[in-house]
Amino acid sequence: MYDDHYGLSGRPFALTPDPKFWFDTATHRKAMAYLGYGLSQGEGFIVITGDVGAGKTTLVGHLMATIDRERLNVIKIVSTQIEADDLLRLVAEGLDVDPHTMSKAQLLSAIERGLHAVARSGRRTLLIVDEAQALPVSALEELRMLSNFQAGGHALLQIFLLGQPEFRARLNGSERLEQLRQRVIAIHHLDPMGAEEVEPYMMHRLGVVGWRGQPRFTDDAFAAFHRATAGVPRRLNQLAGRVMLFGAIERLTVIDGRAVELVVADMTSDTPGDTAFATVRTSRQQPAPAMPEPELRSEPAGPSPSLDARIAALEARVEDQDAALRRVLTLLVDWVESDGDRSSLAALRGQAA
Repeated sequence: MYDDHYGLSGRPFALTPDPKFWFDTATHRKAMAYLGYGLSQGEGFIVITGDVGAGKTTLVGHLMATIDRERLNVIKIVSTQIEADDLLRLVAEGLDVDPHTMSKAQLLSAIERGLHAVARSGRRTLLIVDEAQALPVSALEELRMLSNFQAGGHALLQIFLLGQPEFRARLNGSERLEQLRQRVIAIHHLDPMGAEEVEPYMMHRLGVVGWRGQPRFTDDAFAAFHRATAGVPRRLNQLAGRVMLFGAIERLTVIDGRAVELVVADMTSDTPGDTAFATVRTSRQQPAPAMPEPELRSEPAGPSPSLDARIAALEARVEDQDAALRRVLTLLVDWVESDGDRSSLAALRGQAA
């Protein structure tokens, strides 16, 4: 493994989210600010969206590592198209309520009692639902109903919803979710990293596992990483891990843009249908300059008189050449059959001229 070759204490670019590798990109700082604001409000919904691999799960892991468990009871659910009743049962289990054999009315009553019990212990309950885009509307409506539970004018439950971009579009576009939408107190979309964030991100993760400068990365390597991954953290981790492995195999002490290119090409050839990685271009692989678009001009219908004359002349010339070729071939055959007498040869030369 490359971590042994380079003297690292672990793999800095593992795909499994790990809060110890948390890095404050601009978009993740903003997301944490929204989450902190939501926690201070103690009610409503906070919605965080992001593309696959944008770092939503890592964000939740960092949040879980920083909250005070003495003041907050956290229930985390990863949604996989859970129907409304099943969602309620998962919430009940998070409150130490056995939901089996209960009707829906009994289940709601038990959840409310469980929330009150948590409140009496001096804590609030936070429900985190990951992959919220997979929830049917009926399950989202149940979540809204749960947010109605109160004690002394204070909400007993606060809900964070994390999902892919389509969840945000669905939330904004569905009339059935109007009441839930009115209870969203903050919403944020996780953007990819900027080109200037790739180097500090990678250096941070390497530093966590004891990197001491081997291998060294050049500036064009960081630029190639960003071009190939578009700044999406999971893609960057995947590519960086493969590049580190390549470096260990080739015993590289310096990783440059060319090395990144080679690994991208190898990964693309392994999975030709995978478009996760963009084409990496360096100064040696600049795209051909784009040809200027032809100017569109209004022309009269049909060819112009001068064009007609040119076409007619070309057609006549082709016909003349065709007739001459046939005569030459005829004379050639006659000459061969006459054993190549001089008169036939002279006639052939005259036709060729």
